[in-house]
Amino acid sequence: MCDTFLALPSVTADGSIVFGKNSDREPNEAQALEYHPAQVFAHPVKVQCTYRAIPQVRETYATLLGRPFWMWGAEMGANEKGVVIGNEAVWTRMPLLKNDGLTGMDILRLALERSSSASQALETMVQLLADFGQGGICGYEDKRMAYHNSFIIADPGEGWVLETAGNLWAAARIKEFYSISNGLTIGEAYDECHPQLIETARKKRWLKKGKTFHFARCYSDWFYTTFSASRRRWNRSLELLNNSRGSLDVASGIRILRDHRTPDYRPDSHFLGNRICAHAAGKLARHATQTTGSLLAHLKPDRQTYFATGTAAPCIAIFKPIWFGQHILPSLGPTPTGTYNSDSLWWMHEKLHRSVLLDHADRLGSYGRERDELEELWINRANAVADDERWELTQDAFFQARGKTGEWIENVQSRPVRRQNKWTYRQYWRRQNDRAAITVI
Repeated sequence: MCDTFLALPSVTADGSIVFGKNSDREPNEAQALEYHPAQVFAHPVKVQCTYRAIPQVRETYATLLGRPFWMWGAEMGANEKGVVIGNEAVWTRMPLLKNDGLTGMDILRLALERSSSASQALETMVQLLADFGQGGICGYEDKRMAYHNSFIIADPGEGWVLETAGNLWAAARIKEFYSISNGLTIGEAYDECHPQLIETARKKRWLKKGKTFHFARCYSDWFYTTFSASRRRWNRSLELLNNSRGSLDVASGIRILRDHRTPDYRPDSHFLGNRICAHAAGKLARHATQTTGSLLAHLKPDRQTYFATGTAAPCIAIFKPIWFGQHILPSLGPTPTGTYNSDSLWWMHEKLHRSVLLDHADRLGSYGRERDELEELWINRANAVADDERWELTQDAFFQARGKTGEWIENVQSRPVRRQNKWTYRQYWRRQNDRAAITVI
């Protein structure tokens, strides 16, 4: 499960566009934060996506991606032109193609590589749907997991929401702010759609005679949409965006991504995945609900700044500033896999993350203020830094974050567990830790 939001200049503090996404996957499904340079291909070639190869274009743009380690596609990302995209799983009444097509993550990455604007990305994505369809298994351990996709697409000038049901789709230009959370949200109002969208609903008797067409009402699957708790997360993100109207900035965008709804949050206390900052807890309803990466984009026409965790659990993690330029990312260690590796940024942070989970409130409280102060310093510096000093700031932030993570691990693990989690929750995480070969104290 995931949550993605966009705020346009009319509601942000400085007239920028602010985009945010939490990528929620299985707890051991490490997510790589990585940069891919622009490329030019002299001869026709094919690009191998997750399950199928398709013709490559002559030129691709440089991209910054949050990519689950085992797939080609990405959950979220940006390109050198200032285009950002985040995707969400959605479940619809249209058939799922489990053995063919492009995954939604493939479509996202291809659009970033091939598009210089949000509108061009939208065109690219619907053309990919028409040419190749969407499909394939999208789970890491869960080989039954398949779904359709919705997307928020933005650049420094505009934003779009694109929602799909099989090869059918509807798209709406975003006004003020918008969010998506694993359920179809487009209703009667949209700007573009597949030419057969309404007629298909009529033929399948999802659109009753005399009724106005409503995309979500006609095409949503009730069961998965309900038990993904999408409506509750969607309403919460809209509430937070509306409450920040006129003052929304990078810091408040990050707070949205860290939201647990209640200040006394306990990750073992609820059955459904109904929090924006998501924590896995059980195979039945919360296995594929661990936030494994987070991205915040601050988009202005003349300057695009990205803040990424490169790690799981934004409530526990720290966001670092990134820019496109001659240098993008420092070394983050080896690309993570599903097994613990202390040299990997993602897995090093998992030692902290999973130790904090043993007593979330007390252990996070032991270093949370220091983390917030350091992050605030980087946000303020990012707003004022000269172009030729941006790479130095990125390096400094990632270097300090790694050092502080090591300190916080020692600090957290030295604290006794004051409030033990429920037995079922502890057993779930013991199994996950055993699978990943990680020791947690």
